[in-house]
Amino acid sequence: MNTINDFSPQAVVIDAGQFPTSPQALRWLSVTDKIVCCDGAANAYLSRPGARAWRIVGDCDSLSPLILSRYADIVRRRPDQETNDQTKAVTYLAHRGLTPIAIIGATGLREDHTFGNISLLIDYHLQGIEARAYTDHGVFIPASGTRTFHCPTGTQVSIFNFGATGLHADGLRYPLRDFTTWWQGTLNETTAPTFTIHAHGPYLLFLTYHPNPRDNKND
Repeated sequence: MNTINDFSPQAVVIDAGQFPTSPQALRWLSVTDKIVCCDGAANAYLSRPGARAWRIVGDCDSLSPLILSRYADIVRRRPDQETNDQTKAVTYLAHRGLTPIAIIGATGLREDHTFGNISLLIDYHLQGIEARAYTDHGVFIPASGTRTFHCPTGTQVSIFNFGATGLHADGLRYPLRDFTTWWQGTLNETTAPTFTIHAHGPYLLFLTYHPNPRDNKND
């Protein structure tokens, strides 16, 4: 069992960041027909051969007139300016019971959008919405409390604290503590096929798809 792939999304959200090329991120497009494009992502994604979408959700301020006209029957406009298009798409799905949700295209291109998209995973988590963001390099997983994760020895792990206390772990190379800045929990590494984080409160993990080659002998 591998935490990275042990995930069964009922829907996929495509953000307007850099479209992924890794098989691990792209595989989610083949496991569900509930593919939702944020409106800015629809312009590029729906021009790809064989691309398909179930809904286009957003404020439609960046949706091209051609796409808007061609796909008018699946466009769901949400003009609220207090949330971004990713959140509009996630909440649209959650209100219809379509969770868990895999998000792709959340990173790359504009760094401020990347930062916002990733940090919003904690907001969804606190609302009871299970969502993860898959990139070309790994997966962002929001979590709370004590959790055990399964991945090969040598997997690179970063932990970002969102107010959790009592942080410590089993199965990581470097000890955890109640970090006050995000960089302090980055660039850790698993020393066993499972690791456990102990905490009170929420935190965000990033797990790489592939382990550090120096530790493959320990798998």
